[in-house]
Amino acid sequence: MASKITVSKEVFDFLSQLRANNNKEWFEENKPTFKSHEKSVKGFLESVKEQLEHHDEIEKMKMFRIYRDVRFSKDKTPYKSHLAASFSRLGAHLRGGYYVHLSPGDSMIATGFWAPNKEDLMRIRKELEMDANEFRDVIGHEKLKSIWGDLQGDELKSAPKGFDKNHPDIDLIRKQQYVFIRKFSDKEVLSDNFLDEVDASFRAIRPYFDLMSDILTTNLNGESVL
Repeated sequence: MASKITVSKEVFDFLSQLRANNNKEWFEENKPTFKSHEKSVKGFLESVKEQLEHHDEIEKMKMFRIYRDVRFSKDKTPYKSHLAASFSRLGAHLRGGYYVHLSPGDSMIATGFWAPNKEDLMRIRKELEMDANEFRDVIGHEKLKSIWGDLQGDELKSAPKGFDKNHPDIDLIRKQQYVFIRKFSDKEVLSDNFLDEVDASFRAIRPYFDLMSDILTTNLNGESVL
């Protein structure tokens, strides 16, 4: 049954207007309208979290503020033209997270490991150096691939220090992020079943998270480090 909890067209109309009028005067004048839309989207995102908790353990949801940090950016526009939230998985025994990004013409969901700390990154790389077959099997599984496509993320141009640049799995080892991204059209985001589609996508990534949890909670001998 299609969910009735949706992202409204009015939200996207407002974000489009904000993109065209990205200045403090316009925003302050329209702030009450923004607050109403922000509350609506927060309700949708809380429903995403509620759905996630049926099949995963979520530590927290963080909805990002509309205000941009322009201190170190060439782009000095004061506001984002999107609304987004991250969902962190519970504790040291799970790791990873989910992300929802709502923006006219540029909506997406993402999942995985955006910024693994240096210890986790080394552990992942050492696992892949030793044997990447199970990892490749999981990320190449037909169902996961049909929804999420290929593994993405920033990567080094060459091998990380201490790794052989000619290793057969160097394409995986040189990655700095291990993420999946799925994009959506405005029509898909505004449809009645978008919440269900988001949740189905997040359910499909679970085998990847299960493998990564196993890797990040054990040493190379498979012994728990927790």
